[in-house]
Amino acid sequence: MNLQSRFFKKNQEFRVSHKEKLASYTICETLHHFLMESSPPYVFICIGTDRSTGDSLGPLVGTFLKDKHLKNTKVYGTLDNPIHAMNLVDTLANIKEIHPNSPFVAIDACLGKSNSIGDIITKKGPVMPGAAVKKDLPAVGDYQMTGIVNVSGYMEYMVLQSTRLSIIMQMAKVMSDGIYMFDRQSTMPRKEEAPLTIDVSQ
Repeated sequence: MNLQSRFFKKNQEFRVSHKEKLASYTICETLHHFLMESSPPYVFICIGTDRSTGDSLGPLVGTFLKDKHLKNTKVYGTLDNPIHAMNLVDTLANIKEIHPNSPFVAIDACLGKSNSIGDIITKKGPVMPGAAVKKDLPAVGDYQMTGIVNVSGYMEYMVLQSTRLSIIMQMAKVMSDGIYMFDRQSTMPRKEEAPLTIDVSQ
């Protein structure tokens, strides 16, 4: 299937706008691409806080996922129990103790160029929480899924605070739907199929 997303071979980065029709399906297939050789449970660590609109993307994704019946996926970080700068170190240590052999996917908000707002990026490697606001926090995840919620470059803390809740809600819905689809897909035996095809013409 020709998915309408952008694929960068250099660092195995998949990028899709939350407005694209197949955005959730793209996220599902991207997760399969990265995690197909790993064993469940798949651990999603949703980072952020509900005290800042722009930084609430992770906890919103976690909250949406908590309302779904996930079978092979464990979710940490919700609006009620957020994972943020004050508790990240201890929480991460506890999660690693509970799931010592599971792949971790970190979910977080980030800032970027104005024409990239609304893009969802999934790639191998950890996320650096708090980097946009110059916080020194440990890297999180074997993989990362980040959403560009606003523009970087100037007064990042205020930018996150003034981000519209509307776009955060839309992005969180797309991301959680894609993860839910991946969870459902991971419970079923997969037949041999053609590899993921990405349109690089954009």
